[in-house]
Amino acid sequence: MTRAWRIATVTDAARARIAVARLAAACGVPTVERTRLAVSLSGQLRQCLTKGGTWLLTLEGTRGADGGPGELHVVVVPAPGGAAGDRTPWTAGVPCPEPGRLSGPCTVPEDAAALSEGLLGADEDTSVVLEELTEQEGLVAFHREELHQTNQGVLALHAELDAAGRAQREAFAAERRARTEAENARRRLTFLADASAVLTASLNHDEILRRLPELLVPRYADGVDVWLFDQEDGRPLPADHPGAAVQAARTGRPQYAADHPGNLPGVEDRPPSALAPHRPLLCVPLLTPRRAPLGVLILSPQGERWDPDDAVMLIELARRAGIALDNARRFEHNRDIAETLQRALLTELPSAPGVGLAARYLPATHGLNIGGDWYDAFRQRDGSLVTVIGDVTGHGLHAAVMMSQLRTALRAYAVDGDSPGQLLTRLHGYLRHLQPDLFATAVIARFHPEDRTLTWAAAGHPPPVLRLPDGEVRTLDAKPGAMLGIPLSQDIPDHTERLAPGSTLALYTDGLVERRSQGIDPGIERLGSVLASFDRAELDSDLEDAADRLLRPLLSDSERDDDVCLLLCHLRG
Repeated sequence: MTRAWRIATVTDAARARIAVARLAAACGVPTVERTRLAVSLSGQLRQCLTKGGTWLLTLEGTRGADGGPGELHVVVVPAPGGAAGDRTPWTAGVPCPEPGRLSGPCTVPEDAAALSEGLLGADEDTSVVLEELTEQEGLVAFHREELHQTNQGVLALHAELDAAGRAQREAFAAERRARTEAENARRRLTFLADASAVLTASLNHDEILRRLPELLVPRYADGVDVWLFDQEDGRPLPADHPGAAVQAARTGRPQYAADHPGNLPGVEDRPPSALAPHRPLLCVPLLTPRRAPLGVLILSPQGERWDPDDAVMLIELARRAGIALDNARRFEHNRDIAETLQRALLTELPSAPGVGLAARYLPATHGLNIGGDWYDAFRQRDGSLVTVIGDVTGHGLHAAVMMSQLRTALRAYAVDGDSPGQLLTRLHGYLRHLQPDLFATAVIARFHPEDRTLTWAAAGHPPPVLRLPDGEVRTLDAKPGAMLGIPLSQDIPDHTERLAPGSTLALYTDGLVERRSQGIDPGIERLGSVLASFDRAELDSDLEDAADRLLRPLLSDSERDDDVCLLLCHLRG
């Protein structure tokens, strides 16, 4: 459906504008779109009138596909023969719900009064648009206020989130600090436990002093000096050491010498030492459990100052080091006494016709295992030679004293001329009566040079090893008695062997043949193999050298944690 108007004057333009607005309203074009169309058309018609000539305005309605909403199209072109200069058409379009109503009547009066009324009526659309604009402005103001409030809320939320972020970062930092402190504390405790185990594992005074700097440098200190002094009258002797070390020795309290306060727990601050003016020194006394001074541990830090927690740990380590040194000194003192006593009680071997003797006693090099092993040899009135080797359970002074008492008792019993088995039986009863909680092992061998016989008896002791003149080796393990001192009655039997000239009997203690990883049997076999390797001439000529040569291969794999006794008895030709 199409409508058309010729426009040459202002009146023609006004009537056409009014007609287009009315037809658009009749076709259901929304007010805003209708007003936008009218305003746009008015502007175009004004331009046309300015250019002059006659113009043709066409209004056409089109239906939408499938019966949907259509459109109104407005076209302004110069009229044919209208003498308009510009032939470029102007078009505009708006959605039209009911384009079919374009065919309805649309009369616009021609008189001026009616035309003015029509133009004024056309402004109603404008007023509706203005009302909608006013409403939209209110909505815009409302939404602007909402947006402002939202922005304020967002700013407040951002502030809260920022505060929460700072609190979270502070919590994370505090957690990291706590975790670091806990890890450092665990590290210090682990080091203290490991270092204490290292220091207390040894009872050697010099070894403890050697290990102490190895533990601390460079992990906790740049330098370590251990000052030990004699304890005459309980006071340290004068020495050329820092004044802080001397003060620590005198007072028994840790001292810190530096040009700045240390602020270390339990440590007294002092001026820097004249011996090391540019180096801070931490001087910790080494004390025994009875608070007696042994010396001073002098430490210099890796940096400018000490960490307070490290200083507390080092003071505790010095306390434990003092206890370890005190234990080592006591051990060495007791070991020296026990060794001296035992060596004093060991027999000087007698000269016996037809029998050569060689003995060796080696104290243990690890642990307080001195005092239990002994050997003895003495002649009897009938001309026979009694040889003994034994081992008292336990170690130290107590074992050495019991060994001496057994040795004395054995010599006293031997005066009666008893056999080896009878002597051991009497020693068993003596030990049960004297020390019910102490036990011993022993072997007694009696040589009769005139008839070339050997009588022997054993009580819980490793069996003697006999080397025959031709190099054959036998272990004399025939029915030994039980250990001496166990809570039962026993009669220990005697055993007799015929000996040929050149025979050698080896008596020994378990320290010579026993190894923790192998037991005692492989060691006895090794002893027999080494003894069989000697020539008879070597045993005849130099039994002392043979004893030394026997010990070397047998002790090559020994940890020397037990005493070793060896007594070689060689029957000469």
